[in-house]
Amino acid sequence: MRTVKYVLVSGAWHGGWCWERVASLLRAAGHQVYTPTLTGVSDRAHTLTPQVGLSTHVEDVVRLLDSYDLTDVRLVGHSYAGQVVAGVAERRPERLALRVHLDAFVPEGGEAAIDLLPDEVAHHYRESVRDAGYGWLIPPRSLSVLGVTEKADTDWLAARLTPHPWLTYTEPVRTGRAAATVPARYLDCTDWIGVFAPHAERARKLGWDVRTLATGHEAMVTAPQELAALLLAD
Repeated sequence: MRTVKYVLVSGAWHGGWCWERVASLLRAAGHQVYTPTLTGVSDRAHTLTPQVGLSTHVEDVVRLLDSYDLTDVRLVGHSYAGQVVAGVAERRPERLALRVHLDAFVPEGGEAAIDLLPDEVAHHYRESVRDAGYGWLIPPRSLSVLGVTEKADTDWLAARLTPHPWLTYTEPVRTGRAAATVPARYLDCTDWIGVFAPHAERARKLGWDVRTLATGHEAMVTAPQELAALLLAD
């Protein structure tokens, strides 16, 4: 059996710990799994400054790939981390076998995350940054809005989420021709309000392999077995 290397990148407010249920299944199948926490969030909240932006997070993952000399990688990005995956794919396409956007942004070069959200959601983000985020932080969103319904899951997540640096949402992504050479898959989580549904449609138009998950946005928590199966699939 061929050993696959997975790098799982969490979205806003989360850390690498959120992949625990999925990572254990991938490792049990004989694969290598890396779950970095991005600069400034969760267990790395002590590194947070107003200067932490999208380019910082892209650099986090590029450094991981280079430091471990990882090749033939399946790079997975959840939610906001679709921006990160796109930026990494542009800088290190030769290290990637597949990029997977899990209910995530699918950006073109020069697009910022805040401009890729529905107008109502983007307005809520801007208000929360202004009112509770001191002008540079995005407070965590309600987990019920994200489709998390089990109290045990809500308690586990809520205790660990931290504010996310606003600059990561306003800094445009640098991606283009190099990233487009990396095979891509989109996993569309269908059982919530569907903020990322337009990105699933964009992925279809780009000719990506699009698959669905009947769960909420936090699939790595609410449907780990189903998600692991899709990550393992050819």
